[in-house]
Amino acid sequence: MNMQVPNVIAPTPPKSLADTGLSTVMMRDLLLKTMFRMNLEYVTDISRQIALPIPVTQELIDLSRTQKLVQATGTLHATSGSEMGYQLTDSGKARALDALSQSEYYGAMPVPLEVYREQVKKQSIRNVQMTRQQLTGAMGHLILPDELLDHLGPAVGAGRSILMYGPPGNGKSSISNGIRDAIGDKIFIPKAIEYAGQVITVYDPIVHSAAEQSEDDPTSLRRSSNRFDNRYVLCERPTVITGGELSLDMLDLTYNPTARTYTASLQMKATGGVFIIDDLGRQAEPPQKIVNRWIVPLEENRDILALQSGEKFEVPFDTLVIFSTNFHPNEIFDKAALRRIFFKIKIDGPNQEMFLKIFAMVAKKKKMPLDEQALLHLLKVKYPTIDNVYANYQPVFLIDQMRAICDFEGIPYQMTPELIDRAWANMFVREEKIIH
Repeated sequence: MNMQVPNVIAPTPPKSLADTGLSTVMMRDLLLKTMFRMNLEYVTDISRQIALPIPVTQELIDLSRTQKLVQATGTLHATSGSEMGYQLTDSGKARALDALSQSEYYGAMPVPLEVYREQVKKQSIRNVQMTRQQLTGAMGHLILPDELLDHLGPAVGAGRSILMYGPPGNGKSSISNGIRDAIGDKIFIPKAIEYAGQVITVYDPIVHSAAEQSEDDPTSLRRSSNRFDNRYVLCERPTVITGGELSLDMLDLTYNPTARTYTASLQMKATGGVFIIDDLGRQAEPPQKIVNRWIVPLEENRDILALQSGEKFEVPFDTLVIFSTNFHPNEIFDKAALRRIFFKIKIDGPNQEMFLKIFAMVAKKKKMPLDEQALLHLLKVKYPTIDNVYANYQPVFLIDQMRAICDFEGIPYQMTPELIDRAWANMFVREEKIIH
């Protein structure tokens, strides 16, 4: 399902060192650290690693040469005969080591926070136009009541916060994933950003699935052939999913004291995409405390992060936040917190008719022939024992159990009252006292 947002404007590659928005000292030190750590000699290789176009990289090397930190080796690149090799001078190595002692970060030049802020606006999740067709296309594998899509569509289209609540096993997580799939377009994620001379890495291959990176063409040495600024990676809109393991410190910058480097917080990595907090109420922190942490971001579209020094700064908050819980909202939130969550959608279990529809669809998919006798036994004998409470997970569970029993017994896939009983026994644990 691919939906292109026409107004995601690609960041243009810098044409000069000044265009990067970074200080020359910072860029020079990053160049020296990268050459030193990666043992690089040639402009094309250096350009690829520091994510600047070849002419701009050459400009930076020339600047470092005038400062006697880099020298030409006089050896030419074996593959492209015209390329000159470069190496660090002794004072260049000393400067690289000194810079590494302040921060181990090397590689891609960061994007200044101000510039990043502008890019976030251009590719905002709130610009996404969501149609009913896109949403049903992404949720095609789920049988959902129409009124649920009536609520979900506007919520996703608004790019605001959503609270999904209801009994467990009814597909809140699957719906969250369906929302992510429905959005389906691409945005630009910076490899790193810079604030007050500090570098914060943002791009994370675990969270961001790279569609493509722009690379300079070494055959056109004097002009940038990048289609977009190589300091960014073109990615699917990101999705961060957390569950019971979520703790409040995950929503802060991560500082590595050994390398003296920062990594973006979870919600910063989700910028321009979706942040799903599954199983709210199962975390060590109380749900109210977790939601309180989101109040400023949800209301003001900005988040406040802190450096090691204690200095606080603002980053854009442009994320569709989906809270999902098995508790009733009134049990875990106060009214002020609930007021700040824009859409509240109950995801309930199916009625009997809907349950049978799901059961028949799953059976067909899993090549399990339906049997009227077995179905009547299920509906008239088994379900009354649990007050006829149906859940969306149950058809898959029961049919998988029956398939496993048939495989074990060496019989063709079939449905009988006896097999229903055996499958049912694994779905619920009988209340009994265990003697220790």
